[in-house]
Amino acid sequence: MMIKIIFIGTSQFGRPALESLIKNGYQILKVVTQPDKTSGRKKELIPSPIKSFALENNLEILQPKKISEIKEEISNLNSDLIIVASYGQIISEEILNYPSFKSINLHPSLLPKYRGPSPIQTAILNGDKNTGTTIMLMDAKMDHGPILIQKKIKIEDNDNYQSLEKKLSQLSAETLIEILPQYLKKEIEPKIQDEDQATYTKMFSRQDGKINLNDNPKEIKRKIKAFYPWPGVWTIIEGKRIKILEVEIVNNSLILKKVQPEGKKSMDWKSFKYGIKT
Repeated sequence: MMIKIIFIGTSQFGRPALESLIKNGYQILKVVTQPDKTSGRKKELIPSPIKSFALENNLEILQPKKISEIKEEISNLNSDLIIVASYGQIISEEILNYPSFKSINLHPSLLPKYRGPSPIQTAILNGDKNTGTTIMLMDAKMDHGPILIQKKIKIEDNDNYQSLEKKLSQLSAETLIEILPQYLKKEIEPKIQDEDQATYTKMFSRQDGKINLNDNPKEIKRKIKAFYPWPGVWTIIEGKRIKILEVEIVNNSLILKKVQPEGKKSMDWKSFKYGIKT
């Protein structure tokens, strides 16, 4: 039987999963992603990574401002399964229950730990040694549904958000393809999450990247990793807004290595200091 899937996602995290589904012969009826966003001074419209991939592979795309606007269209597709990966909107239970095999979500944490929008950044910020991916059935609450499978990986010392997201996106895609046949045959017993263990993450803003150079050095270093490439870590030095790109810790003291003054290219700290004095 050809399994008909609606894929719902926006960020780079979901791209390997969508690619793997196509390679493994699953039929993608539609790709639902967020509307294009404006970027830069020219306010150019930039498509999401999922839309870019869908265009490259001639997939049909829907980009509603709110997914509720297209619920009738989703219903009429008569899909077997909805797969969600980092979409960025709450999806109603009505939509989630349309497909015959309901809806599943790929989430980059070991749920119920780190529900919400920023599990990868939060794991790095907290200095966690491990994280992982969870594939779960979806219900009306955020990241709340029964778990189908989890896979754990180590957070390496040199991991930042970008590198860890890449690892988790690949792990999620591999795990999805591994368990889909079992799930569709109803050979997996979903496990209810332990609500007593649930923790939540928040949406970060540019202001979250602001630091004081007298803050705990280890916390600053974790912030630099967690907030790379966005929102970045920055501070004000001699009236200038400076992005902190690279540091090291020597005898529990913070040593600045690489910075980027606002509106300029990145440079080593010594060059920046010399520039201020002149």
